[in-house]
Amino acid sequence: MTDPADTLAIMDVLARYARGIDRCDLDTLNGVWAEAATADFGNGSGDARAWSAATVAALGGMLRTQHMLGQMLIEIDANSATAETYCHAYHEIETPDGRIEMVVGGRYLDSFARTPLGWRITHRRYVMDWNRNTASTAQWGGPLYGTLARIGQRAPDDALYTGQ
Repeated sequence: MTDPADTLAIMDVLARYARGIDRCDLDTLNGVWAEAATADFGNGSGDARAWSAATVAALGGMLRTQHMLGQMLIEIDANSATAETYCHAYHEIETPDGRIEMVVGGRYLDSFARTPLGWRITHRRYVMDWNRNTASTAQWGGPLYGTLARIGQRAPDDALYTGQ
């Protein structure tokens, strides 16, 4: 029988991945990977930490992102595990023609190992199931949103890090 604590620990790793990506926090993002972890987002497998560094740099050029994790099917076998995690990812991007919103739906197909630091991803394969790209309809000012004091930022300026 699977220990529910292992399932929760794996779910925590997946949530930390989303935080690391959306806050462009490379330390948090690198913390989800096992030593020598690999990642394949559809364009070939490579070093997960190198992928993370390149991705954080690329996402830093976007206005904002949010990765929302959905259902997870986690299967644990002693010190290894697999997980299929559904994800919707929102990206707002400035282009020469104006801001666009890119929303992507897909799944992470992950392999995990129990390490001395806890569960870590050893290999990730990403499957894109759908995408939508439209002109941005986001609003950040005016009477509805202009009074909000906290708008999500990248590390270290986000409220998560500043405590504000």
